[in-house]
Amino acid sequence: MRLGINLGYWGAGMDGDNLAVAQEADRLGYDVCWAAEAYGSDAPTVLSWVAAQTESIDVGSAIMQIPARQPAMTAMTAATLDSLSGGRFRLGLGVSGPQVSEGWYGVKFDKPLARTREYVEIVRKAMSRERLSYEGQHWTLPLPDGPGKPIKLTVHPQREHIPLYIAAIGPKNLEQTGEIADGALLIFPSAEHLEDTAVKYLRAGREKAGRTLEGFDVCPTLPLAVGDDVNGLADMFRPYTALYVGGMGSRKQNFYNQLAQRMGYEKEAAEIQDKYLSGDKNGAAAAVPHRLIDQTTLLGPVERIAERMQAYAAAGVTTLTLAPAGFTLDERIAALRAGTDALERSGLA
Repeated sequence: MRLGINLGYWGAGMDGDNLAVAQEADRLGYDVCWAAEAYGSDAPTVLSWVAAQTESIDVGSAIMQIPARQPAMTAMTAATLDSLSGGRFRLGLGVSGPQVSEGWYGVKFDKPLARTREYVEIVRKAMSRERLSYEGQHWTLPLPDGPGKPIKLTVHPQREHIPLYIAAIGPKNLEQTGEIADGALLIFPSAEHLEDTAVKYLRAGREKAGRTLEGFDVCPTLPLAVGDDVNGLADMFRPYTALYVGGMGSRKQNFYNQLAQRMGYEKEAAEIQDKYLSGDKNGAAAAVPHRLIDQTTLLGPVERIAERMQAYAAAGVTTLTLAPAGFTLDERIAALRAGTDALERSGLA
């Protein structure tokens, strides 16, 4: 099992340290450094900055939002980043959510699965440097009855095949991801529930495409906090978990709330959402069960984290992405080093 890091969103208060964290991960042999985007910093700019100041670690978008860019633009960006980084770019895509898609980008959040499939097909075709023509429900290239003509990408990516990942939570999206992508970006993954909430759907998608999970990258992100006080460490992540389960989306469309329900927390997920949407964020955080936090993070001393890593590997994880927690750069660097120590102790390195 490989290790990655996730720098999250730029502008979250740790920007001055993020490059140092990425460089230390590079030195320690981490496999990939991911950066996110929502409605603040964009992922490609951050990744180009990191790639220019690291040597061997891959850089990946987790995610570049599908409603934010036309697919040909995404292909251009991916090819450029892969070329500039010396073949170290990984393209992670996702549909975002209805509030961001429609409120920020002005793009209707309808038929997300069909949109994703067409988007991936166009991106792959453009990156292959074929002349780009496409007829679908959501995109037609070139536009009919106009001056447009099929054009091919002028930039040569470093590699013939840039790895393409999709952020997926729901069963149908997970199955399609297994069918059309090279990897899946997962969030709030519980090793105990991973087969039933994710892997079985990814496997079904691979089978639909005539493949197995061999070579497919199952890549969840987990916050990491090192120390002896597991309960105290878990409390650090109460606001984070409450935000996603309670407030990331509307009452009707919150994919993270639905995931918590599929993990057996139906009553608790409803309470967290009720409190969060009513404005009681502290109450929502207090309502998050300790077990839910413990199952979806890596907490405790190095020995305990190593045991948890073994559980994730047994559940099918191939790249474990860590979000090292800490109030200072030294604490985040220490967490990174603990991650590599735990991986070595687990016997999975």
